[in-house]
Formats: sequence, C-alpha cells, structure tokens
Amino acid sequence: MNYGKRKASKKQKRITSKKNMHKKKLGVRLFKGFLLCIFVCCILAAIGGGFIIRHVIDNAPEITADSIKPQGYTSTALADDGTTTIAEFTGAGANRVYKTIDQIPEDLQHAFVAIEDSRFYKHNGVDIQGIIRAFVVGITHGGNFSEGASTITQQLIKNNVFPDFVNESTFEEKLERKIQEQYLAIQVEKQLDKDSILESYLNTINLGQDCLGVQSAAQRYFNKDVNELNLSESATIAAITQNPGRYNPITNPEDNATRRKKVLDNMLDQGWIDQAAHDEALADDVYSRIQNVNTRIEETNTVNSYFVDALSEQLIEDLTSEDGLGYSQTQAENALYSGGLTIYSTQNLTMQNICDEELNDDNNYPANIDWGVDYALTVYHTDGSVDNYSAGHLKQFGADQYGDDEGLLFGSQEAAQERIDAFRNSLLQDGETYDEYVNLSPQPQTSLTIIDQKTGQIKALVGGRGQKTTNRGLNRAYKGSTRNAGSTFKILAVYAPALDSADLTLATTEVDEEYYYQHDLEHHQVHNWWGDYYKGTVTYRQAIEQSMNIIAVKTLNKIGINLGFEYCEKFGLSTLTEDDAVESLALGGISHGVYNYELTAAYASIANGGVYNKPSLYTKVLDHDGNVLIDNSNPESHTVIKDTTAALLTNAMQDVVTKGTATDAQLNNMPASGKSGTTSDNRDFWFEGFTPYYTCGIWMGYDGNQEMSEGSWNYHFKIWAKIMNRIDEALGLTYKDFEMPGSLVQKSVCTISGKLAGSGCPSQTEWFDPDTVPTETCSGHASKSTTTNSTKNSNDKSDSNSTTGGNSSGNSTGTNGDTTGGTGGDSGNTGGTDSGNNSGNSGNTGGDSGNTGGGTDSGNTGGGTDSGNTGGSDSGNGQ
Repeated sequence: MNYGKRKASKKQKRITSKKNMHKKKLGVRLFKGFLLCIFVCCILAAIGGGFIIRHVIDNAPEITADSIKPQGYTSTALADDGTTTIAEFTGAGANRVYKTIDQIPEDLQHAFVAIEDSRFYKHNGVDIQGIIRAFVVGITHGGNFSEGASTITQQLIKNNVFPDFVNESTFEEKLERKIQEQYLAIQVEKQLDKDSILESYLNTINLGQDCLGVQSAAQRYFNKDVNELNLSESATIAAITQNPGRYNPITNPEDNATRRKKVLDNMLDQGWIDQAAHDEALADDVYSRIQNVNTRIEETNTVNSYFVDALSEQLIEDLTSEDGLGYSQTQAENALYSGGLTIYSTQNLTMQNICDEELNDDNNYPANIDWGVDYALTVYHTDGSVDNYSAGHLKQFGADQYGDDEGLLFGSQEAAQERIDAFRNSLLQDGETYDEYVNLSPQPQTSLTIIDQKTGQIKALVGGRGQKTTNRGLNRAYKGSTRNAGSTFKILAVYAPALDSADLTLATTEVDEEYYYQHDLEHHQVHNWWGDYYKGTVTYRQAIEQSMNIIAVKTLNKIGINLGFEYCEKFGLSTLTEDDAVESLALGGISHGVYNYELTAAYASIANGGVYNKPSLYTKVLDHDGNVLIDNSNPESHTVIKDTTAALLTNAMQDVVTKGTATDAQLNNMPASGKSGTTSDNRDFWFEGFTPYYTCGIWMGYDGNQEMSEGSWNYHFKIWAKIMNRIDEALGLTYKDFEMPGSLVQKSVCTISGKLAGSGCPSQTEWFDPDTVPTETCSGHASKSTTTNSTKNSNDKSDSNSTTGGNSSGNSTGTNGDTTGGTGGDSGNTGGTDSGNNSGNSGNTGGDSGNTGGGTDSGNTGGGTDSGNTGGSDSGNGQ
C-alpha cells in the first residue's frame, strides 16, 4: 500500500481546508497588528521623547564664551616693586589663579586630554564612540558602568553652567541635566576653538587641597608656577581629576601614583610622549618633593600681616564709598575675595622686614615682659541653651575672686592660662561643651607707621608686637585702637597755626609762669611736666624744644581754640569731635585719641612742605581682565600750612632731636626732626619724626592703659632710631639736609622781647617768614632777665602734659596729694593721677605728681622722655 501518498494527501487537505486557512490568516493579521502596534508605540515614543527632549533643550540656559569660563578667582596684592606677592585673598570656591593656554605647558594639556578625553581634538563636543565604548565596558563588566563618557567640553559645562549637579537626587534631574549638557557642548564647540575650551577647563577643575585650576595646584603641590611643571609633575596633577580625595598626592600618594602611571601610559599610547620620556617621568620621585613642599606650607604662618589687614580694610572702604564705586559691603567683600583683583600696594618689603624685626625683638623692650589677654568663651549647655563670655567677664572674675586690680595683665603666660582655666571651670557643668578663643600678647605693645611724605604712601606698618594669630583683628597702627597723643599735638594744634596764620614766629616770646585754664569753670592750673616751677621768658623755639605745657596752652588761647581745632582737622585727624575744641587740645587732651597712621600722616605733611597727602596703602587695582578698577596713584591732597611754616617747624623740631626731649632718636648719618609725646602717668609714649626721605610714627604702651615701668621712657626713641638707621643703610639713602625755602630770612633777635636784637640784648639768630620778620628793634634791658628754676637740657626727660580744664562742659577733678587730677575728652572721669585714663580713650589728666627721687632740674629717676616723672604727670598727654 502506498501510505506515503495517502498521508501526503491528508496533509494537503488539512492545509487547504477553509478552517485552517482562516486560522492562518488570523495569526498573520494578529502578528502584523502586533508589529504595527510596536511600530506605532515606537513612533509615539519617539515623538513624545522628541517633544520632551525639545522641551528640555528649550529650557537649557543660554551660554556664551564668557558664561562657560570659571567664576571666582584669588585676588593678589603685590609689593611696591609690582611683582612680589605679599598676600592672596581667597574666598570659598575662589582659590583660582587664571592662566591662559599659552602659559600652560603642553605636557600638562596632553596629560589631561590623555586621561579624560582622548578624542578631544576629534569630536564635536559629544563623543559617540566614547559613549559606545563606555556602554560595552559596562556590559562586559557585569553592569558596572564606571567608565565615564563625558568629554572635556561636557565636564566644563557641568562645572560652570550646572554647578549644582552635586545636589541632584533623582534620575529625572540627572537625565535632564545630561541632555542639556550634551546639547550645550555641541553649541560651545560651534562658538569656541579647542584651545579656548581646554583653557577654561584647566582653570576650572577641582584638584584637591581647595585648589581650583592648574595654577593653584602647581603652587600648592610643587611651589611652582604652572609653566615650570615637568612631565612627571603634570601627570601627577592630571591624575587627581577623577577623584580629588582619593587621588590627593599628599594624603594618598600610592593611589595617585597608580593613576599617574595610567596617565603616562595613555600619553604614550596616544603618541603625546615617547618611551624614554615615559620611563623618565615614571622614575621621578615626585612625591618626596610634594611632602617637602607641604611641610613648609603647613609650617608657614598663613595669617596676613598688619599691613595686609589695613590694605584690605582700606580697599573695601574705597569700593563702598559714594565717591568710589558705590559697592555694597557684600559686593566689595566678593570683589576682594573672589574677584581676581590685582592690587598694587605701597608696601616696601625691605622697610617692612626691618620694622617687623625690630618691633618683635624683645631686646628692644623692658626686660620684664607682661602678658595681656584677649578672650572669648561660648558654653553649650545640656538643655540646648548657649552663653557667651568675653574678656570683660574674665576681668571681673579676677577682680571678684582674686582682688586683681591689674585686670587682664599677667606676669607670665602660665599665670594667664591658670586664670583662664579657673574662669572656664567655674562656669562649666557636667556634660557641657565649649568653644574658646585665647590670644596672649606681650606687653608693653607697640605700633608703627612709615610714610613716604612726598606721596602719602604707607611703606611699612606694624600693628603690634608678638605673633599675629588672626586676620583683620586688633591693628594698633591702623584703625584698631586710638591712643591719646600727648605733646605731639602742640605742633599741630598750636605752633603750626600760630606760625601759619597768627603772625607769630619762632622768636616770639612768652612767659612760663603760674597759669590757669581760662575757659575751665574751676580754673584748674596748668602744670609743666617738670613740676611747679617756671622758666620765665622763653621763645617759641625753646618751648617746642623743651615741650613746655604752659606756653602751649597760653599760645592756643592767644591764637584762638577754634583755629587750633581747624588746623588739626586739616592735618587729617578724623577722630576729633566738637567737644575737643577746648584748651586741653594744646596738650593732646581729646576725647577719643588718634590713630597712629593718621598722626604720622599729619607729621608727613609738615615734612612735605605743608602739603597733606591722604595716607594710602595701594596705588591701583586691576580687575580680573586687567582693566583699571581704581586708580589711587594720586590720592586726596591739600595744603595745610605754607611751605615756609613747614620749614620753620621742621627746623625747630630738629632741636627736639639734637638737644631737647628726643635726643635718643638721633640718627647716624641723617638729620631728623620730630616731636615726642607722653601721656599721664607714662601710659603712652610717642615719637613722630621724619628725615628728608620718610616719616615714621611710633607708639608704645599697654593695651590695658597701665602705667609704663620706671626707666622705660626712651625705648621707643631707640627703636625709632634703629629702624631709620637700618632703612637708610638698606636703601642706600645718602645724607641730605632739610631744604629751607629761599624766601626765608635770618635775623638776630632778642630772646627776651622777640624783637630785633639791640645793643646788650641776649640774642640768637632765627629764621623768619618774610611776612613776619620783626621790624622793631629792642630798646634794651635794665638788667638781664633770668629764668626761675630753669632746667638743663637733658636726655632723660618725659613731658606728660596737663589737660586739666579739659572740656568746657565742666568735668570735675579731684586731688591726690599734690597732684591735680584733670579732665579731658568726653570721659568725665575725676580723680588724681589715674583719673581720666580710660583704656586709651582718656584725653584726661592724671596728675602732676612729684618726682620720685627728686632731681634738681628734671626730677628724673633714671630718666624719662621729657620729665622722668615716674609718679605720673599732669595729663593724659604726651610731649
């Protein structure tokens, strides 16, 4: 039987049956329908995806060539040589110094390309091959998609256009940013060439240790400019990029070394270097150098100097002033700390270093060093409350628990710390925590300013003695504290206006005699620094030389108090108030004291022929792009006194240095002119002096306004002379005399009448302004006038002066033995030797205490600047 044929026939019938045919057609239709559905879904998804992508792209930020550049740069301050960096101002996220592509070595450029984006010079911003490669690597590694596919262009956009990418928390946010990032990368590549993109990228990237960009990294890790990096160092920096924490060459040198090898291997494979360069770089012990640099950096004091603190403060003031750029305070701070400014300062490093060395040399001070305390404490209680305590609380604790009258002054650092520990422990309970700030400063303290009188430029500034531990803290030379300036005011408030506007001369005579304040309701007596005896008739030259209090007050009353006050204001003293227009102004008895730098600028105007230049700490400021932001090369200037008046005062104050109250300030090979000042009870010692080149003002005293020790009267003079002698030598300054204007004339005058000397007159040759030359000849004298209890010219003097009478508001005084307490300023304190001394804001008088140990002419016991009175004096004012 033919079974095969029958079977085939049956099969054919099944296949061709209508029922089976219907089933087959239905299956095909269903399959086609399924495929169509899938196709439609794909089309719809594509359309929807397109709309979504279009929407995402439409919402992408607009970019320009500038918008993809990094923001936030380190500002740099340069010394007066225009090249040496004296400080860098860096805010959060701004430790960046921009370098152009031509300043970045090719090895460093290629190292980043080799490790981050090998096809950088070939793609259009998005590397499709890189994306496929990363996907394949991820699949072959079990779904670990760790290999990145972002190009350098995309990384640049991510960092500078989408800086908040680190805060993305959802897949949708990341996807949206990624789409926009790729779109913008293509747009950027259409606008910029590859070098411009790479330049922005190399100045943007985070390279660890708070370094942004390759320049700051080169400085931090190798103490080099970026253009000095070799291949090995370039590969080390490039290795950091992927993970700045893990590949930090300081903290994780082994991991960085592994990554560095990959960088070098890639550079070799991609043809950027040859085998010899690869092997040499790989053998370089770069990490030892990095550790050495790191050690030096950590050991270096990164706290800014007092000069830099003052510079930053002055610049911010100028940026925010209505006459300047009108920035807000925040805008000014941002400009300084992240604006990438270049600040050309006036600081001369040679002079600054000399000043720093001398003011921090303990051999230049009294042997017994005291220690002052600046203190703050925050206590966190277990119930969540917080209490804050200051140095004032610590001082009160000492008074209450130990009966300590010295306040925050201790004989040793250990004693200070013991007091701090006792105070803190008295406040803390079990389980409580605290934060504490402690600063111990050696006492007595000093401040100093040096100004180029021709320009008003501050060449050196020191705001304190000892280690500086904070930025923009107490600056005793700039605006951190004011101190009463004593007899330095005699020149500014009395003799300058007297010679300049009142037709008086250095030959004008006045009688040193018992005298009382004329405008003081209680008519307190004015005392000279040497006590209650008088020198009789003296000339103004002699009164300046010997810093005579009574003559100064009498002369101020003669010319008018308001005139003296107006001259002080013209000399640039900003701390004066209307209450200071009183007789004690002649002796420096003002309400709030003065700033060192302003007092020095006032004397610099005398040294500059009577022209005041506003003291400046910088000459110009450039913005990040090199444009002039502020031009301060010609600061505010005005004439205070005539050039003839300035020359006469300069000549008279030379006598102060050569034979008067400041003989210890004489220089080795340069003439010096100046005026000393000592406040009541020897609480402040001043000397404002100048040479034909520079003006230097120095202050010495305790921060807490305690009395200086016996025998300490001349230390500040000696420091002043050391500094100025060293500056003359270091700068090669040749001897130069003070210039006398050709219009000045010399005449022989009678020292008793002040008229032209006649026959038999005691006479001296004196300089005169042509408008004030005496025309009348002295008729002679029945007998030679002698002075009463005159003093010899002595080096050991101190001239604390009387400010009794002080304010016309009638502040009362008390007595302490034979010491007349006085008032001054706005304190209204009463009492004897210590009255009116109010933490450097005295303007008040102490007393005219008797000389300890006596002394026929000066009562000096071991000497003192102008009197040597160790028990105090008549005022809160200096010579």
